[in-house]
Amino acid sequence: MKKVLAIILGGGVGTRLYPLTKLRAKPAVPLAGKYRLIDIPVSNCINSEIVKIYVLTQFNSASLNRHISRTYQFSGFTEGFVEVLAAQQTQENPNWFQGTADAVRQYLSLLEQWDVDEYLILSGDHLYRMDYQKFVQRHRETNADITLSVLPMDEKRASDFGLMKIDESGRIVSFSEKPKGDALKQMQVDTTKLGLTGQQAQDSPYIASMGIYVFKREVLIKLLKESPNQTDFGKEIIPNSAKDHNVQAYLFDDYWEDIGTIEAFYDANMALTKQPQPPFSFYDENAPIYTRPRFLPPTKLLDTHVTESIIAEGCILKQCRIDHSVLGVRSRIEAGCTIQDTMVMGADFYEPDAERHSSLDNGGVALGIGADTTIRRAIVDKNARIGRNVQLINKDGVEEANRENQGFYIRSGIIVVLKNATIPDGTII
Repeated sequence: MKKVLAIILGGGVGTRLYPLTKLRAKPAVPLAGKYRLIDIPVSNCINSEIVKIYVLTQFNSASLNRHISRTYQFSGFTEGFVEVLAAQQTQENPNWFQGTADAVRQYLSLLEQWDVDEYLILSGDHLYRMDYQKFVQRHRETNADITLSVLPMDEKRASDFGLMKIDESGRIVSFSEKPKGDALKQMQVDTTKLGLTGQQAQDSPYIASMGIYVFKREVLIKLLKESPNQTDFGKEIIPNSAKDHNVQAYLFDDYWEDIGTIEAFYDANMALTKQPQPPFSFYDENAPIYTRPRFLPPTKLLDTHVTESIIAEGCILKQCRIDHSVLGVRSRIEAGCTIQDTMVMGADFYEPDAERHSSLDNGGVALGIGADTTIRRAIVDKNARIGRNVQLINKDGVEEANRENQGFYIRSGIIVVLKNATIPDGTII
């Protein structure tokens, strides 16, 4: 794997994850109480012994830079690194990144300097655990120019994805972007060719792209240089190259979730609380997910009732009820609170006791969630101050609302409290 260079695409503005992306790049969005989205592909790379990793970003990359520099530091005795490459304007190209392929193209002169055989292109907003060694091995065995990681897909979900057809050898021969009706039926393939059993192939007769690719070094360079107007891998570069290049499919038959929308992000986090076996587990010792070590104290619970929840380190919970929720680092929940079906991202710091008492005595709102507050089906971003006797329950069943000036949004019926927002005492939403 020393001959593989990984390139993680940080994504665009992140409008589908807004307001979680208001102050941070998409890969820097917190996940599962203590991680960030970027930790998933980077950890997969490290566990696959791929340690040359670039992360391409364009928007709000300060917190991502900080997280990566504090988390992934390899010793001076290895070539390993994780570096952020932010969009930049140059004499040759005064434009910002125009798409996934354009982002890689703009840094091609840097990427060409590495003595590698393959470039591994990854996405920064997926939740999955994958051994890229097997992926690269399949690429080499089939002498592929490009290999796409694909998912077996049932008919119900297939039309939401870019689908492809393969021949007897597993070579991809045609693509179709989110087909419907008869066009969908025409994209059915025999997935036993990729290793599924007869019954599995019958249940999942389609294959969908995961947006994860391996390119031969010279093929990627040639395609990007010869097609300067093609800006996207999935929509332009790869479909247009299938005719003249050996483009292979590699089947990934395990949990994978694109968490690019508020609803998908919320559902993926809530699913982590399931027992005995969540769809994705952070408890795999053989392939751990790494993140920044914070050296926080253990969580403290005082007469608190907790069911089916994840609670990160450094929290303080007093005489409250936590049900089917995820509480991030340094979360503080006061007495009489009920937190249900909710993700609380926690805080970046502890508020000193003197400041807390002074704030409360003067009618202000302390960091954390105040006494006798009820929160249901919500995402509370970091450093939020939620007052006493607040009800965040979406009592009117609103699906979409923009109340940024009041510190919250509603997306797909989920209340999202903004980072650093203050929700005053007695507020009912």
